Amino acid sequence: MKRSHFIFGLIVLLPIISSAQSKKNTDKNSIVMVVGKPLSRRDSVVMNQLFYQALREKTMENAAAAATLFAQVLEIDPANDAGMYELARIRTSEKKDDDARVLLEKAVTVNPDNEWYWSALAANYEKINDLPKLENVFKELIRINPEKPDYYTDQARALVLEKKYDEALAVYDQLEDKIGKNEATAFNRQKIYLKQGKPDLAVKNLQDLIQENPQEIRSYLQLSELYTSSNQNDKALKTLESAQKNVPDNALVHLALADVYRDQKNYAACFDQLKTAFAYPSLKIDEKLRIVAGYFPKFPDPEAKKSALELSKIIAETHTDDARALNLYGDMLVQNESYQQAIPVYRKSLALNDQTYAVWEQIVRLEMGQNQFDQAIKDGQEALSLFPNQAMANYLVGVAYSQKSMIKEALPYLKNAASLGSSDKGLLSQIYASLGDNYHQQKDNAQSDAAYDKSLSNNPDNAYTLNNYAYYLSLREEKLDQAAQMSRRSNELQPDNASFEDTFAWVLFRQKKYAEAKTWMEKAIKHNAKSAGLNEHYGDVLYFLNDIENAVKYWKTAKKLGSNSAVLDKKINEKKYSE
Repeated sequence: MKRSHFIFGLIVLLPIISSAQSKKNTDKNSIVMVVGKPLSRRDSVVMNQLFYQALREKTMENAAAAATLFAQVLEIDPANDAGMYELARIRTSEKKDDDARVLLEKAVTVNPDNEWYWSALAANYEKINDLPKLENVFKELIRINPEKPDYYTDQARALVLEKKYDEALAVYDQLEDKIGKNEATAFNRQKIYLKQGKPDLAVKNLQDLIQENPQEIRSYLQLSELYTSSNQNDKALKTLESAQKNVPDNALVHLALADVYRDQKNYAACFDQLKTAFAYPSLKIDEKLRIVAGYFPKFPDPEAKKSALELSKIIAETHTDDARALNLYGDMLVQNESYQQAIPVYRKSLALNDQTYAVWEQIVRLEMGQNQFDQAIKDGQEALSLFPNQAMANYLVGVAYSQKSMIKEALPYLKNAASLGSSDKGLLSQIYASLGDNYHQQKDNAQSDAAYDKSLSNNPDNAYTLNNYAYYLSLREEKLDQAAQMSRRSNELQPDNASFEDTFAWVLFRQKKYAEAKTWMEKAIKHNAKSAGLNEHYGDVLYFLNDIENAVKYWKTAKKLGSNSAVLDKKINEKKYSE
């Protein structure tokens, strides 16, 4: 009987116990020889003992010992196909695929009717993408078990990969003769027709499927996609309209319509179809999340943000028991600057799943942004009860306490944040900056300066630290040259910041560089003319430039803007600088 070209010849040099067949092989370079030898009664007994002992070792997961025993079996009986197969399985698990392949090729030569051997050999050939041999393996599997549809499909796929399209179609013919026409073979045929450059046959194939089973939605979708790919959008629309009539209330049809309208640049109709599709709970949330994520690269375009928000709201309303839906909706509210609205959405998410740290952090950040410091502290502490080692959560709670001037309560959290050893140097810089601010409030200048130094060691360009450190040094009239250098750098990093410009002017003022100080105060007032503090400082500078009249004018402006200090009143009444 003729066999496939890789069924290797068995050359029997001596009589052997195992039954073997001579196989014709069209590949002259891949002949496999299995040399047998006669077994004595004693050899046969020893061989069987070794084989079963090997199986026991294999069952006990002692692969190395099992492999040694199977190899001894093959030394006694070189044509023992079961031993070859078992040893090949061990070699495969050891990722020694070349060794396994040799053993399996010998095994199918000795016993060409064993389905397990051929299946193992197919898996081996798949790894090395040996398509001609793989194709013939499936021929043998079909010969052994012609009632198994998977073998036909696998053989056809191998043929397609070899670009033997007509042969692959013939295999599908054989399969359909066995099991009748079905969607799987029809769809596979369609792919082949397209590879052959025969779209008309692919269209007819799908139209036949629709006619045979008008309730199968995949046929409509694939036909629509086929029309769309060939710029026949009108036909695609008609196909999908037909689908809506025959299979109503199907989210996938609406998604397909959205694709067609997008190709036609009818974006309003496209978005309407997306909204309709998203309202179906049957459409998996993962698909919806993927579609919304497609808008992210278009941010910060306001229209893209608005569309993502609208779709995410539908997801949240449709999948009320999925925290991911609420997280996305909350994120899109934040993107659209609806911060207050986002907070209760995130809370609903946490009610479903409180094990997502990022949601806790987002809530606390939003609360702090809304000056809801008491709630931020409460939620931050709850987050830390679940995630105690989060440096950011400790930092945020510490900052919230600082904003309430509760320095003693703030410091332990900030110290915890610093001690957690975050690898994020930017975060460490911010933590030490906050520690510096708090120590300054306690008038502990030594620890304040040390904290600021650590902040700058982690990020020398932390503009916030550079400004505050410089300002507090200027108030103490210490290290003014260093203060001036830091303040100048903060203004380089964040130009047109009135607070930073005021700090630099004040450092220059302390250095008695009044003309330079005047220039920087003018910049600061230009950027924040309604600040009482800036107007007062400007008056101070003008006083030392002997412009008493304008100095008093700006001191009075500061008072009108809300400053009620006794020192300011003294300046105005005495028309003289005072501290």
